[in-house]
Amino acid sequence: MLDPIREWYQRNFSDPQAVILALLLIAAFLLIWLLGGVLAPVLVALVFAYLLDGVVTAMQRYHIPRPLAAATVMLVFVFFCLLLLFGVLPLLSQQVTSLIRELPNMIAAGQMQLQRLPELYPAIFTVEQINELIGSVRSQVGRLGQSFLSFSIASALNLFVISVYVVLVPLIVFFTLKDKPLLLDWARGFMPNRSQLAEKVWNEADTKIANYIRGKFIEIMIVWLVSYITFALMDLNYAVLLSFLVGVSVIIPFVGAVVVTVPIAIIAYFQWGFSAKFGYLLAAYQIIQILDGNVLVPLLFSEVVDLHPLAIIISVLFFGGLWGILGVFFAIPLAALMQAILDAWPRHRGGGGDATEPVEEAAA
Repeated sequence: MLDPIREWYQRNFSDPQAVILALLLIAAFLLIWLLGGVLAPVLVALVFAYLLDGVVTAMQRYHIPRPLAAATVMLVFVFFCLLLLFGVLPLLSQQVTSLIRELPNMIAAGQMQLQRLPELYPAIFTVEQINELIGSVRSQVGRLGQSFLSFSIASALNLFVISVYVVLVPLIVFFTLKDKPLLLDWARGFMPNRSQLAEKVWNEADTKIANYIRGKFIEIMIVWLVSYITFALMDLNYAVLLSFLVGVSVIIPFVGAVVVTVPIAIIAYFQWGFSAKFGYLLAAYQIIQILDGNVLVPLLFSEVVDLHPLAIIISVLFFGGLWGILGVFFAIPLAALMQAILDAWPRHRGGGGDATEPVEEAAA
């Protein structure tokens, strides 16, 4: 009865390096799962460190000392963040406030349109159905307003947490960039002697995660800028806010673009109605999404996103459920990490205690 289990164990865990890799993965998973809230500033800082490390490495090729390169890159990055904070954030806040003020008028206009449906299509819609729909919309809007108010109050109360992030994250990023070789050597000192397989998987995952974060940042900025130019040229209301949502939506593969389509279509409809300009806007937005998915993503992630769409969707749902927005952001590189582990995992043919040579050597 235990023979299948014994055969499976011998096929997958007869190599000591596979056991070491499995233990390291379990320890890392438990650490992030149990202490994710405490380590959140560190995880955020690692995202920025991955983003900036490529620039620091490139500067080192020109014989610039790593501490000087790290300090220069950090100064430029802080200046860029301040530019976004004081240049873009006020515009976003202004447009969000304006949209909230305009929302009751948009809801009232939408109710008038809905109440006409039983007259226009009596065979499909009834007055009772429309009244139920209007009541449901009102309750959802009320809940949304309460959630926004509670979020604003919570944000005001969490000023201490925000200040901690503002101070700690740049410091962690700087020291990570400055002392990366020393930190990696220190971490290797805790590794078991026979851990070549773990180092092989780490090197591949490290490269893919770094390429993914840098590529995703470039994709967000390009999609945001192109969307803003398109919406501004077409004189769409709330162009800064909507283009920001389009840029951020690329973090969530497939789903993000569909979700953001709804507010864009609603605002365009209440601004122009079912006119030619409404159709042109949706067509332009669709062209942006097609170019992003078929041109920009293959250029930026040709070596990272070699995954089936179903694997990406499952990864987004799984890691997003575990770790929230960070899990969604890292869903694709984590899925690539799992693929790298499965590709490198030493497997043995046979069973019943007669294990043959590995199909692939774990290490050179």
